[in-house]
Amino acid sequence: MPKLFRQIRKLPTREGVSPSCVALPSGPWPTVLDFLAERLPAITREDWAQRMARGDVVDGDGSALAPGAAYQSQGRVFYYRALDAEPALPFEEEVLYQDDCLVVADKPHFMPVVPTGPYLQRSLLVRLKRRLGLDSLTPMHRIDRDTAGLVLFSVQPRHRGAYQGLFAERSVEKEYEAIAPWRPDLLLPMTLRLRMAPAEQFFRERVVPGEPNTETRIDLLEQQGTLARYRLRPHTGRKHQLRVHMAALGLPILNDAWYPEINDPPEGDYSRPLQLLARAVAFIDPVTGAPRQFESRRRLAAL
Repeated sequence: MPKLFRQIRKLPTREGVSPSCVALPSGPWPTVLDFLAERLPAITREDWAQRMARGDVVDGDGSALAPGAAYQSQGRVFYYRALDAEPALPFEEEVLYQDDCLVVADKPHFMPVVPTGPYLQRSLLVRLKRRLGLDSLTPMHRIDRDTAGLVLFSVQPRHRGAYQGLFAERSVEKEYEAIAPWRPDLLLPMTLRLRMAPAEQFFRERVVPGEPNTETRIDLLEQQGTLARYRLRPHTGRKHQLRVHMAALGLPILNDAWYPEINDPPEGDYSRPLQLLARAVAFIDPVTGAPRQFESRRRLAAL
């Protein structure tokens, strides 16, 4: 049986990075290189050829595919992503807890949880894989790159579904803190329910009419002058939910570059971190049955 059709086994990471997978549909391409150059043009044909020559493009068996490898439809190929340069991040994550099942990290602002865009080796996941020597590490959930605080990872592949299911089934108590403007006319605590949908810009969300699909409990913790510290407890987990909910109340989170308007800082400007912190989580461990509770050691500095 041709290698591209063999049963796919789990491929190893390289420097903490797992390979990306591409399915091969029926088509006219003579070689795998022809297909990659046409379907993934963000990488030039010359660069693809160099990657294949280095052994960075492999079949499902992990064997390197040379630039002249014949195209075989209905198969899959894998490639290891690499970046010539990544933006510097002058911040470090902290590992708060580790055992055979879980890793709990305290993420700084500006660090993405998983590889994305210009970030690969400096993403939290890859940093932890290399730092802890755990190739099987998998995020149980994600928080925005701009948000600081707790991120939980499962260690064993066999436990991955059970842990990720906690978040999908809303069985995790999540608590955030945010610093935003103070509204003396707003009666708190309150539970805000809104319907959210993707905005015209693919990276943003917006509030739309209709039955609510998001819910957040909002409490006032303290107030100083025109700013206040809020406790946010989301019951649902839609992308950017807390940022959109606060902006909808006329209380955009301090230093939010996307809500209510886009105002991105220059690349490399870390002077205005989003004042949003994933502060605490609590749940019953689906593997051990023990209660788990973790709290961030980071603090929002704007108040």
